[in-house]
Amino acid sequence: MFKDIIVGVTPTGIDNCAVQAAMEFARKFESKLYLVHVAGMAQGWGSIETLEPSGETSRIKEQITDAYAEMLEGIPDSQIIVVPGIPHNEILRLARKKNTDLIVMGPHTKEYEETRSKMWGMTGSTLERVSQKARCPVMIVHKDVVCKEPLYSNILVATDFSEQAECAVSYGGQMARQYKANLKVMHVVENGNSHSDVIGRLEEVYGPRLDGIGECVFDACRGKPSMEILRMGNQSNADLIIMAHHSKESDPEKAFLGSTVTQVALNAPCPTMSVNRHFDLRCGLMYDQTGATVQTEAMV
Repeated sequence: MFKDIIVGVTPTGIDNCAVQAAMEFARKFESKLYLVHVAGMAQGWGSIETLEPSGETSRIKEQITDAYAEMLEGIPDSQIIVVPGIPHNEILRLARKKNTDLIVMGPHTKEYEETRSKMWGMTGSTLERVSQKARCPVMIVHKDVVCKEPLYSNILVATDFSEQAECAVSYGGQMARQYKANLKVMHVVENGNSHSDVIGRLEEVYGPRLDGIGECVFDACRGKPSMEILRMGNQSNADLIIMAHHSKESDPEKAFLGSTVTQVALNAPCPTMSVNRHFDLRCGLMYDQTGATVQTEAMV
């Protein structure tokens, strides 16, 4: 399913949960795994162009290699990459180059974010910027994940009926079919629409394209989106939450601090997947939006 996986790492070990999850996926799917660290923030803006000539990137790579050597046993096709630059730019550039179909990222700390903001003069975290701009799904993992069979049993998709959310619902449908999982599609009501009206709209908009899924239900609730999605995730025993990461900012280049997907991802009982574009699972069988199988060839 996931053939090429990138996971962001730091020498501090703050991303260990994400790394563990990415390694489990790589073993399960016999994937190529790239552990990526972007050096520069801790060293300061002015030192980026000197990091490689000075040997600093090599030193960091050795440090990360020592830290993860034992964990990487059993993953023959793995690579540790350390490059200088701005984290989100380099991760996105590598993802395009390797044609990855999954990026896995861990949490970030308040101290890390404040330091980065001061040094780069930017707002928005690496996690948010990668989620916004990635051409593949981004899985955010903030706690230990146990790979089981099936990998996913209960999938929750949150939608606000936007174009990006349509992509998230479509991907959730593919995942549910692939794993024969239960699927719940929810919407958080922020206006005067009644519960029944919203359920009706969910069924009308998404029902036809989710045919063929064993158990697919629609639900609606009222309140703060992040809180309601987290509550629904707990109630549904969700082992994966899928959302679209998009900003209400008029300038799409601006990161959206405090975005719903980030609030959910860093507090959810399970991994959260950010999806902004239409994707197909790269497996032997693909599914169209009616639930029928179609033959495709994996991208290389």
